[in-house]
Amino acid sequence: MLRANNLGLVSYEKVHESYLRQRKLKGNANGWLLWSLGVGAVIGGEFFGWNFGLDKGGVVGLGIATILMAIMYVCLVYSISEMSASFPHAGGFYSYTRQAFGPFWAFICGMALIIEYVLTVATTVISISDYMQPVLPQVPPWVIWIAAYAIFVSINIWGMSQTIQLSLYLCLSAILVLVIFFVTALTTGLFQTELLFNIPPTPGNTHWLPFGWEGAFRAIPYAIWFYLAIEQVPLAAEETENPAKNIPQGLISGIFTLIILSFLVLILNSGVGGGAMAVSKSTIPLGYGLEIYYNTGYLINIAVLCGVISTFHSITFAYARSLFAMSRAGYIPRWISVTSKTYTPYRALLLGAGVGLACAALIKIFSDAAVGSILLNMSVFGAVISYILVMLSYLKLKMTRPELLKNYHSPLGVFGGFVGLILAVVAFIACFSEPSYRPGLIGIAVVMGLSIFYFLAFSRHEIVAKAPEEKAALLASSISKANLG
Repeated sequence: MLRANNLGLVSYEKVHESYLRQRKLKGNANGWLLWSLGVGAVIGGEFFGWNFGLDKGGVVGLGIATILMAIMYVCLVYSISEMSASFPHAGGFYSYTRQAFGPFWAFICGMALIIEYVLTVATTVISISDYMQPVLPQVPPWVIWIAAYAIFVSINIWGMSQTIQLSLYLCLSAILVLVIFFVTALTTGLFQTELLFNIPPTPGNTHWLPFGWEGAFRAIPYAIWFYLAIEQVPLAAEETENPAKNIPQGLISGIFTLIILSFLVLILNSGVGGGAMAVSKSTIPLGYGLEIYYNTGYLINIAVLCGVISTFHSITFAYARSLFAMSRAGYIPRWISVTSKTYTPYRALLLGAGVGLACAALIKIFSDAAVGSILLNMSVFGAVISYILVMLSYLKLKMTRPELLKNYHSPLGVFGGFVGLILAVVAFIACFSEPSYRPGLIGIAVVMGLSIFYFLAFSRHEIVAKAPEEKAALLASSISKANLG
């Protein structure tokens, strides 16, 4: 055993050279395909979920929250672009936190992302079955769940090329549906400005801010849905040609695409039919808007499915790479990270599918919307926790080890890092202040507590020094000590 020089917290175990050969990723994604991977993972949030924020802050309140979250994600994207160019590993956020704060906080960050991705996919598959029910009323929901996982996990196992090409087609299809709605709303008289402000204000407030500034603050968790999961792009670093160029390109182009789409959706979707008041109650707000004009329910459901399936497919990729990287480094059981002959993490894909199906079954067995809400909110908390950790990591590296950050430099620099960190903390407080989100925080605390116990009792003694993320961190640490010496 090799002891790490990290206060004796972890032990590094030597592994045979065949270990990494059995855990190899391969691919040649470019910036365009990475754009589709990032936008495709998020775009389901343009179709549903965001609209419940109208009931908290109205259009203007949710608009203010969306501006704040857009700024946070821009700062996040530029910061992680700089780190991804220097640490192009499949671990993504875990890799950056490992460089800045060591194995323990890297484990926390990695687990937060695994929770986010696995639970987002689980709740998304239920949305898929909900949209399919009117089209296939005789098919039980669980059959659709299994079919969805079987199809998209199989494509992910088939190969990286097939996975990311499908992500591109699904992403473009979802954007086409959005564009059709935008054009329809603007050219047919469907959109009416006065409908944006038809939510009755509470005493002392106006139709512009029907719930006051507090409403804008309470709408923040719902504004996150417009951008949640764009951060998954760096997980493809080891399957990308020239990652120092293409990861930043995919991330930056992706976030600005989503910002444009998010404000068009917020304004145009809220000004149709029964206006903001009706849209705030809809489970399929975009479908509601399309149906007003086209009046073909089945086709609308299928169209909306483009966005939901795009998110399902792309985040399936994300949970597999997160599980793979954490397993390859020894933080979670190593058997999970073995790859197939096509260089895909098939065991991680199957494990995530099994957990996701179990969560979906749990929601339906209890027939309780609160169970689904808890799982969904756990994914949001997991994301926000990881954002706080990665922004802290960026700031620490930028101020104490700037020589490690090379190949790409964020134009926002340290200032952008601080702004992103402050807004991430604000987002966490906003999520906690929303009563419906608090059970999700309890849920993630329980899962994290069990995970920390596992790390302290077992996996901290089995960390793999040759894993790319660990090797890079140990090398940087040794160089730093040599310079100090």
